Amino acid sequence: MTLRLRAPNAQKVAAVLEGTSLPMSPEVVGGCTGEGVACPTAATTGLWTVTTAALAPEIYSYRFMVDGVPVLDYRNPDLQTNLQEVVNTVTVPGATPMPWEPQAIPHGTVTHVTYTSKVVLGLTGNQDDYYVYTPPGYDAKAKQPYPVLYLLHGLSDGADGWLSAGKANFIFDDLIHSGKAKPMVVVMTLGYGNLAVLKPGRNAGLSSQSIDLYQKALLTEVIPQIEAGYHVSTKREDRAITGLSMGGQESLLIGLAHTDLFAWIGTFSAGVSAQTVTQLPALTPAKANLRLLWMACGVDDALLTPNRTVIAALKAENLPVTAIETPGHHQWPVWRDNLIHFAPLLFQK
Repeated sequence: MTLRLRAPNAQKVAAVLEGTSLPMSPEVVGGCTGEGVACPTAATTGLWTVTTAALAPEIYSYRFMVDGVPVLDYRNPDLQTNLQEVVNTVTVPGATPMPWEPQAIPHGTVTHVTYTSKVVLGLTGNQDDYYVYTPPGYDAKAKQPYPVLYLLHGLSDGADGWLSAGKANFIFDDLIHSGKAKPMVVVMTLGYGNLAVLKPGRNAGLSSQSIDLYQKALLTEVIPQIEAGYHVSTKREDRAITGLSMGGQESLLIGLAHTDLFAWIGTFSAGVSAQTVTQLPALTPAKANLRLLWMACGVDDALLTPNRTVIAALKAENLPVTAIETPGHHQWPVWRDNLIHFAPLLFQK
């Protein structure tokens, strides 16, 4: 893949592709070529380019750095946004449609719900929100209620993170249509108990408070609303929780603290630390009675070591952890792949 940017007055340009900085070279006429810096003896076209190695089918995020300043690709309308940044995206297609791509198959329905929270701090007008995916053919009068997955985002994402960046609705469409995953309702919440964690100066105390308040909002506000408004099961065997990064930490702590509510727990690149070990509730395998405890992380992720530490602590308590290590670092391609492999495991006999 070749990336180009017109920056005729720049001295140094790079493309940041999925977190990796790639020096760009100015296109020149009749002179030398430079890598990442301007060539003073050549006539330049004003274009800077870089060509990557062949890329696997995936959605890739990128932006440019022009003399140290982040710059978007103004000719590419495909953007990925969250509560803190904006980047461009480019999709490398596969020979056949990938699970995260729209396909000519039955689609589920996504509903955006806004409600007044009495728990979460820092909301505008106390208005919190979440998104609900109902599977294709959802029947509110079906004989059997649907199992439900609570799917949590990471720090800096909004409630729509798993939709806008993760393409979770298309992934579930594909998995359900192909028979790989059970039809399920998926709830994607705003994962903050205190939105001050998004501001500079965040510390461990504030992060802990945010998780505690988010847990209270999830258990006392969101779940009761879902169970009142949708045809979902109220059995622990039909309820799962998972998330990425910050949402992975929340899923682990909330899930293990409430094994009476969740029989299926997953984490993707969980935002844990050595301190997390001291926060884990005392559980025996019999008391936990988990159907699945699945923890995944990329081998190049800075969180790999603390994830291994937490996994070792859980295994020391004889809890049945399924530990997964995949290629990649702290990035959406890893988390989409995690979801594609995790969701089919849920609610199976």
